[in-house]
Amino acid sequence: MAFVLKDGQGTLHRNDKDGNEARPDYRGEVMIAGTLYRLSGWIKNGQKGKWMSLSAEVPQQEAPAPKQKTIDPDGDIPF
Repeated sequence: MAFVLKDGQGTLHRNDKDGNEARPDYRGEVMIAGTLYRLSGWIKNGQKGKWMSLSAEVPQQEAPAPKQKTIDPDGDIPF
């Protein structure tokens, strides 16, 4: 059985940076009020020690495919 996020739950996993230091150290998801957010986390060093900076974003929905225009072969030609 697959793990299903409940409201208020989330996950974070180590991210493979593939040599790109700008990529987050951790990636994951969190469910808040029925909306699934993508999480990104970066380990930072500060005066008080290590801490994690987080970013959350709603995944972009794929745009619907454009409607195809139908041509009436018996219709008027516009030129």
